Amino acid sequence: MTQKHPFHLVDPSPWPITTATAAFSFTSGMVMYMHHYSGGGFIITCGLILFVTSITFWWTDVTREGTFEGQHTSMVQLGLRFGMILFIASEVMFFFAFFWAFFWASLSPVPEIGSVWPPHGIEVLDAFEVPLLNTAILLSSGCTVTWAHHAIIAGNKKDAVLGLVLTIVLAVIFTGFQVFEYTHATFRISDGVFGSTFYMATGFHGFHVIVGTLFLSVCLVRLMNNHFTKQHHFGFEAAAWYWHFVDVVWLFLFVAVYWWGGH
Repeated sequence: MTQKHPFHLVDPSPWPITTATAAFSFTSGMVMYMHHYSGGGFIITCGLILFVTSITFWWTDVTREGTFEGQHTSMVQLGLRFGMILFIASEVMFFFAFFWAFFWASLSPVPEIGSVWPPHGIEVLDAFEVPLLNTAILLSSGCTVTWAHHAIIAGNKKDAVLGLVLTIVLAVIFTGFQVFEYTHATFRISDGVFGSTFYMATGFHGFHVIVGTLFLSVCLVRLMNNHFTKQHHFGFEAAAWYWHFVDVVWLFLFVAVYWWGGH
């Protein structure tokens, strides 16, 4: 039998429905936990375990299909690229909503918070301390992931591995400083609209940094196992695109939330 088209007819898979179920369970558990319903923590744990299991097997199947079965033809890769672009566009809408809430509250502060921004009683973080350091770290990680990408294209595995390792290390350092900042901040998410918008925007970004770090770590394992070639490395490209998106969002957060919003 010969395949007379370049498309990938995907085999039936249980992972989309199990992943969706896990995400729904985790979200429901979080809502229950935050509203102090019993059983919320148990549902969160079950949802998280099912989610990690599902995506592990799902990504393993995708890796096998693209690497060993040769299912990811140039036409399939084009579709994957469009899919990744649409995914990042949806993420842009997420952050657009958070920035909208922040600017709505800060450009016209209501009398309930003293008609000033930042509100009275909020001791804001200095943008030119940890946030500026984190900006330099994240921008440096963007440079190292680009270095790794160019090394893959050039067929230089040693430099690609080094660039990817440096990117992951910088990502972990960034997350560590973000945790340090949160633990030393004098306000919390419950401290009015400032705390809500600050922690939702920066926390959601921090979540993306963690996801991106895992994404790049998977790419590092695949790179070590020679899964990427000069012409066939979309898995890494997707991770690099995602990471550059995280970089750009952080620049907006630094300028708008930390610098402008703190003054």
